[in-house]
Amino acid sequence: MRGPGAREAPGRILQASDCNGVREAGAYREWPDTGAGSSDCNEVALPLELIRRLEANVARALVGKPDVVRLAVVGLLARGHLLIEDVPGVGKTTLAAALARSIGAGFQRIQFTSDMLPSDILGVSVWQAERGEFVFKPGPLFTNIVLADEINRTTPKTQSSLLEAMNETQVSLDHSTYPLPRPFMVLATQNPLEYEGTHPLPESQLDRFLLRIRVGYPEADDEKTILRAAGVPSPDALAPVVGVDDVLELQATAERVRAEEPILDYVMALVAATRRSPLLTLGVSPRGALALLRSARAAALADGRDYLVPDDVKGLAVPALAHRVLLKSRTGAPGERGADAEAVIRSISQQVPVPR
Repeated sequence: MRGPGAREAPGRILQASDCNGVREAGAYREWPDTGAGSSDCNEVALPLELIRRLEANVARALVGKPDVVRLAVVGLLARGHLLIEDVPGVGKTTLAAALARSIGAGFQRIQFTSDMLPSDILGVSVWQAERGEFVFKPGPLFTNIVLADEINRTTPKTQSSLLEAMNETQVSLDHSTYPLPRPFMVLATQNPLEYEGTHPLPESQLDRFLLRIRVGYPEADDEKTILRAAGVPSPDALAPVVGVDDVLELQATAERVRAEEPILDYVMALVAATRRSPLLTLGVSPRGALALLRSARAAALADGRDYLVPDDVKGLAVPALAHRVLLKSRTGAPGERGADAEAVIRSISQQVPVPR
């Protein structure tokens, strides 16, 4: 799957030890240009080292969930937002806080309630008499990583106030546009819809989330480790292991991961299959196809490759696509609909032929 003139055999993952002349381990911008082979070092080996360091640090706080940590990091690298759907108390808040602390970024937690207004999130213009004008006071959304806790407990009007911020990384208010800091990422948690006092997210907002993930209960041994509190730091105790500038460069590197024509055809085949499925009334949109490709590129970089393979796409089909489709039958309990959609997408990913 690698292009002509590639220096590495397909499937081989570059390590930082493959490259010589590193002046400072872990410093993203310290790789010298040494000619042949230095491009691979710059593009794959050191990003891999930084990503593994980030995942390891987040995993210190969220015990026994390496797959969940990987998906959160993939979402960050792909400049996406995460919807975390699960029961209370399984570590959703811990994941968001640990990710923010690990990159030394700004972090805000917004607890959504039924009486919350859009201005409580975005900010408000306040009249200042001494200046004779309205002055914008930014809300908690103006930070790098936002935890939108229990987003489906607030009204659709307040939920929709996040749309522009999530899609364009900016906020428009009172005929003015205010850019949000970068990187910017929303991690929204929601309780299952059968819980009292919840409002389902509209399809237009669900489509803005790059991935939907579930944390799940820990295994018995991991839960005992949590109960002992042995070597399990709180997110506040975590020290940054990469910088914000490193994250921005990792995001740019992920965008340069190569996707050959057979991979693009595979993505299109998966998306087309959702639109033809007799089990679905709404298939995946072009935005959903782009989201799958972006997340697959980030996953390939996290695996130490600068090119995509079919497993990158197939492995992310469910978290990237299941929340973007609508089932024809809605006779099941509300909490079962998401699981049913995941089963449909999983079945489609098994049926669509994988390129060879």
